[in-house]
Amino acid sequence: NGTSVEEFILLGFPGTWQFRVSLVVVFALMYTLTVIGNASIIALVWRSSNLHTPMYFFLCNLSFLEIWYTMGVVPKAIGVMLGTSQTISFSVCILQLFFLLSLGSTECFLLAVMAYDRYLAICYPLRYSSLMNSVLSVRLALSSWLGGFLSISLLAFLTSRLTFCGPDVINHFLCDIDSCLALSCSDTWPVELATFLVSIIVVVASCVVTLVSYMYIISSILRIQSAHGRKKAFSTCSAHLSVVTIWYGSTMFLYVKPSAQNSLDLNKIVNTFNTVVTPLLNPFIYTLRNKEVKLAL
Repeated sequence: NGTSVEEFILLGFPGTWQFRVSLVVVFALMYTLTVIGNASIIALVWRSSNLHTPMYFFLCNLSFLEIWYTMGVVPKAIGVMLGTSQTISFSVCILQLFFLLSLGSTECFLLAVMAYDRYLAICYPLRYSSLMNSVLSVRLALSSWLGGFLSISLLAFLTSRLTFCGPDVINHFLCDIDSCLALSCSDTWPVELATFLVSIIVVVASCVVTLVSYMYIISSILRIQSAHGRKKAFSTCSAHLSVVTIWYGSTMFLYVKPSAQNSLDLNKIVNTFNTVVTPLLNPFIYTLRNKEVKLAL
């Protein structure tokens, strides 16, 4: 009873060997497309002088984040589903948890910053270049990265202090906060409270900034007299609005809740969408619905 667990076993997805191999093929394909798609956006913005604007600078940060986000999940998930790498040490589990939650928090902040950028571009078009200059863009992006990683530091530390004395099987393909809390044999209330508070601060606060920005954006668009002008103004933020809707919908389901130990199987499905599908969709949403990117391409 005094022995603590030093490694966990990841179950991945239950099913036949053929089913798991099919999932591996899908994960590998989506992983490849995600890395190529987001790396292409970064290279395209880097090479095209017409895209050297704050909006595309933030988009490059988002694409860079998505590459690392999917790299922290998919390779290990493939090993788990193939049965070649189902174990994960306690320290690596905490590291993966910290890495993924920090990148997720950074994405929330980046999306809020991008919404604020679109607010300035549409509501103050004549003053936009002076309001959103290169110095402010770099500061906002840097603040997003620092805020994302610092906000998760305490949560990761508290999770690392939990005691695990068995069982050691995680019903997931990655280490997430819900699975760790479900397996811990010590008091998890401080970690659950910290998770809820961090979720409120990071997810809800950034979502409020995004919603308020879009309230002003929509109000300004509706005041535009011509239909062509309204369509052009809305097209500049439609891609970002699509990404925001997908990301916040799944993130709020996963983390903004009083108890973190419910519906682990459902969390696994939503996590798949959040960590594998969303990073793939983002580059396609921005390129297919953006004339400037298509023209540069």
